[in-house]
Amino acid sequence: MSQPVQPPNQPQQPYGGQPADGNPYASAPAAPTGNPYGDQPPAPTGNPYGQQPPAPTGNPFGGQQPGPFGGAPFAPAPPARNNLALGVLVALGAAVVAAILYGVILGSIEREIGYAAVGVGFLVGFAAAKLGGANPVTIAAAAVFSIGAVYLGQLIGYAMVMSDVARVSFSEVFLDHFDAVTQVWKEDADFMRYLFLALGAVAAIGGAKKAG
Repeated sequence: MSQPVQPPNQPQQPYGGQPADGNPYASAPAAPTGNPYGDQPPAPTGNPYGQQPPAPTGNPFGGQQPGPFGGAPFAPAPPARNNLALGVLVALGAAVVAAILYGVILGSIEREIGYAAVGVGFLVGFAAAKLGGANPVTIAAAAVFSIGAVYLGQLIGYAMVMSDVARVSFSEVFLDHFDAVTQVWKEDADFMRYLFLALGAVAAIGGAKKAG
């Protein structure tokens, strides 16, 4: 038996297509060049994340809502105390209380103490400036009231000693014979007595500045 002879000079087509111009791959489509993803649009350049808005600069709180005080991070400072009438009234009340305490101390020990006069003035000045403000009028009122408090305290001390000597009540001596009490004070007054009055005023000024 004989086998059929294939025609000569006819190359085989591996992909089943017809040869063209001696190129067995002529009918195959050309590979795309330049863009491996075909007809997809090129990725935008310059911003890999698309059209996102830029981050704010300069103010880290730019996107936040304003606070109750116009966006300020801290509340405003409270206004300074400047109540003249309150300061004067407080100075007067503190002077009366300090005078009574000072007089009780003097009447109990029957002698004067310079530190007690300083304490009277400091208490009056500190209380007045703490509640009414350390303005010049309040400080001046505290100094004047401190002098009066020291003087009144000395009179109370004298009245206590005189009531013990006369065996009568303090109220009778202080209220019914107040002129006699002041007369005894004048007769015993010396340089130290007036110095204590001045110390009370100076201490009142110092107490007001300390509170302010």
